[in-house]
Amino acid sequence: VQLQASGGGVVQAGESLRLSCAASGRTLRGVALGWFRQAPGKEREFVAASSRTGGGTYYSDSVKGRFTISRDNAKNTVYLQMNSLKPEDTAVYYCAADAHLITSSLTNAIAYDYWGPGTQVTVSS
Repeated sequence: VQLQASGGGVVQAGESLRLSCAASGRTLRGVALGWFRQAPGKEREFVAASSRTGGGTYYSDSVKGRFTISRDNAKNTVYLQMNSLKPEDTAVYYCAADAHLITSSLTNAIAYDYWGPGTQVTVSS
């Protein structure tokens, strides 16, 4: 699976962005999908995930209620809608995929086999 994230940019606090991650090479049906982020000097952290069936979605506490992960299997794309952005959301955002992950592993970056190159999100105060 090849993943390509897009949609990053520079916004002010309180504004919204929608990230997209287009996949090629195989269908995203039955594939677990995740969004992670990494700020300068920090480790990569979990943001949101969608289970293999798409029936379960999971969020970190820091983004719960503000971010929404969704998928469009027809377009082979996963999205991350980010609302009420804060300066602490500034990071490079990565999408990830894996065809075998169980629910308990969705928040674990090491468990994902496929990664996109990342897109920068900068939130100014």
